[in-house]
Amino acid sequence: MPKTKKAWLILIILSLLGSGAILSSDAARNAIVRFFSGPIRTYTYTIVNRWPHDQTAFTQGLVYKDGSLYESTGRNGSSSLRIVDLTTGSIKTRVDLPDEYFAEGIALLNGKIFQLTWVNHKAFFYDPKTLSLLGEFSYEGEGWGLTDDGHFLIMSNGTNTITFLNPETFEVEKTISVYDNDKPLVDLNELEYVKGEIYANIWHTDKIVRIDPRSGEIRGWLDLTGLFPVEERQEQEAVLNGIAYDQTQDRLFVTGKLWPGLFEIELEEK
Repeated sequence: MPKTKKAWLILIILSLLGSGAILSSDAARNAIVRFFSGPIRTYTYTIVNRWPHDQTAFTQGLVYKDGSLYESTGRNGSSSLRIVDLTTGSIKTRVDLPDEYFAEGIALLNGKIFQLTWVNHKAFFYDPKTLSLLGEFSYEGEGWGLTDDGHFLIMSNGTNTITFLNPETFEVEKTISVYDNDKPLVDLNELEYVKGEIYANIWHTDKIVRIDPRSGEIRGWLDLTGLFPVEERQEQEAVLNGIAYDQTQDRLFVTGKLWPGLFEIELEEK
């Protein structure tokens, strides 16, 4: 675009911003952000390491912190919270949830592990060393993915909305909405906070989206096609779902529901 035309377009946008004419929706605001931030980047991957993973684990949440790997598994009658040995895949400590609960995402914040449930509108929190239950709280809507930015619990519910919760009062502090080409990006699932961005699995795909936690803007896409081939999966629900980031050693881990392996990957821009 010629510089003069771009300058005129910027002036028009700023004028409309001042009048409020194009701030009637999150999609419009995100379109403006995209205009100024440039193209969305796409990444592929290189496998650095592969370790064994419990192939009966219906993985719903994954966290790596202080040298420990934590995993939440779902399905009624099979839901659990675990501390797992990264290199062997063996379970060090495990607590099972009552059959009425379908466990979902987890986050470790302020010395507690928080675990969502799918449709029970209830979350539990535990001691990270013993996994002893410390308490519970309620929330509206479904629980899907959970992570944190060091200040807030960050939660997905299967829509394009991400909710920030106060970890002490569990009140909603703010929400952001995610749009892809001005359409709501739904099925945001397992979450992980990585270097100032929210990584989110898109349910039933081999893609992870990178989201700006301030605006909901899409920063990039991770295409993990072929990481664990579809034809080798046990069932239709054995999809990519599980992201953990080792902040100390700058390592990114991913796995899936009923997958026999957990992968450390490095990203490569296409």
